[in-house]
Amino acid sequence: MSSNIRVPKICQHCGNEFIAKTTVTKYCSDTCAKRAYKKRKRDEKVQEVAPTVIQKKEYNQVQVKDKEFLSIAETCKLLGASRMTLYRQIKDGKINAAKIGSRTIIKREEIEKLFQA
Repeated sequence: MSSNIRVPKICQHCGNEFIAKTTVTKYCSDTCAKRAYKKRKRDEKVQEVAPTVIQKKEYNQVQVKDKEFLSIAETCKLLGASRMTLYRQIKDGKINAAKIGSRTIIKREEIEKLFQA
C-alpha cells in the first residue's frame, strides 16, 4: 500500500525546496537530517551547561562574602590577583597568613589592612 502523494516543502535545515513523498518529512535529504540532529544535540548540551556555570559563580561570591578566614584561592578571586602574587606578598611580610596542615589561611582583616595603609 504505497502512496503517490507529492508535497512541495522547504527543508528545515538548509532552506531548499524539495518534493516530499510523505506529509511528515522535514528535510530534503539524509545529510540535512543528520546535520540537523547533530545541531539539536549540540544545542541541548550547551543549554545543560549554561545554568550550572552561572550557579557556580554566584555560589562562590556568596561564600566568600561571609567568611572571616579565606583560603588562597578565595583571596585570589576576591582581589583579582594570581596565586604567585599572594604568595610573594606573604613571603615579603605584607600579608600575615597561617598554615593549617597544608592549607594557607588568610584573615579578612589582613586583606583590608592592605587598602588602609
